[in-house]
Amino acid sequence: MAPRLSWGGYRWKAPSRVWRVRANGGGQFAVWYSSSYLVLDANPKPFMSTPPPPAPVAQNRREALADWAHRSAGAVFLAPAAVVVLAFSIFPLLGSLWLSLSRFQFARDGFSLRWAGFANYKKLLLGSEQYHFLGKLAALHWAEMSILVALAAAAVWGLVRRAQAGGGAVGLAGRFIAAALALALLALVFSTFRGGAPGTLVNTLIYVIVGCAFQFIVGLGLALLCAMPFRGRGFFRVVFFLPLMITPVGIAYAFRMLADMGKGPFAPIWQGLGLAEFAWAADPWSARLVVMAGDSWQWIPFVFIVMLAAVESVDNDQREAARVDGANAFQVFWHVTWPAIMPAAAAVILIRMVEAFKIIDLPNVLTNGGPGVATESIALQAYATWRALN
Repeated sequence: MAPRLSWGGYRWKAPSRVWRVRANGGGQFAVWYSSSYLVLDANPKPFMSTPPPPAPVAQNRREALADWAHRSAGAVFLAPAAVVVLAFSIFPLLGSLWLSLSRFQFARDGFSLRWAGFANYKKLLLGSEQYHFLGKLAALHWAEMSILVALAAAAVWGLVRRAQAGGGAVGLAGRFIAAALALALLALVFSTFRGGAPGTLVNTLIYVIVGCAFQFIVGLGLALLCAMPFRGRGFFRVVFFLPLMITPVGIAYAFRMLADMGKGPFAPIWQGLGLAEFAWAADPWSARLVVMAGDSWQWIPFVFIVMLAAVESVDNDQREAARVDGANAFQVFWHVTWPAIMPAAAAVILIRMVEAFKIIDLPNVLTNGGPGVATESIALQAYATWRALN
């Protein structure tokens, strides 16, 4: 006799033929169809009259392994990238944090690390390295104080509005810390530029903010020009990209030669302009401009090549539609091109800001950080401190 299976009120049996439908009594209805029939039970009691044989142990293990692989596929594929990021980014960052809280000293058998707490930070902000790091501080003018108070009030108002809108505690704390740091840096800039002297922190911020802004504007402009259809644009793409292939030290020595007012290749031009006797290395702002010029010459090609790829990926039909609707060149760029290339622009600016914070070759070779500490960056100060074992 063929087995009968039942679950949820359904029974299955074979074989038979379709020929009638009848009530079996007790709330059951039987329907014959083809070589089987289906029994509908109004009062179901799940059971299996003939249970299936148990699956082999090896098959269960294979199914369990396949299920685990399916659930863990994402983590398995991300694991190599996570290991690389941890090895080359997170662990070195944690190591640097540990070193900043320690005292490094050479010993007979190598070196030794002694826990120093926040003594290094106290030395930078309040101790003997304050002039080197923060610069010479001067009293703030009433106009500068008014600007800081107005910005602080605007920040507090924004935080209150954010809290009323239901912002999380972590987000509010992050915004508060960011606003406080921004106000502190602005106060430092005001204090050092009027009656004071900038230190390595302000110099680095100048390289990051002013230098990166100039490089992005010029690189984007060159990308927009090379995206236009004209003869020879392939040649200009190659030429604009060449400076990125030169080492920073080579660029520094090249600009040191070009900026020589008396013996450099542009000496006749400087003499014709009456600048032959001008000592740019003795003036803080002219020295900073020369450093930023060399840095821009090296990194504008990077901005150019990335933004060129982003501009050429924009759908040309949208720009043509905007021109047909009467939009001028600036409106087409602002409303069509810029929204499309904004993600690439954000990535380029972020990468350049990270690299600008690490600038060391150009100020070291061009000016050796001078005059004074006018062109010295944070990375160069750290290098000089390490060389002096201070």
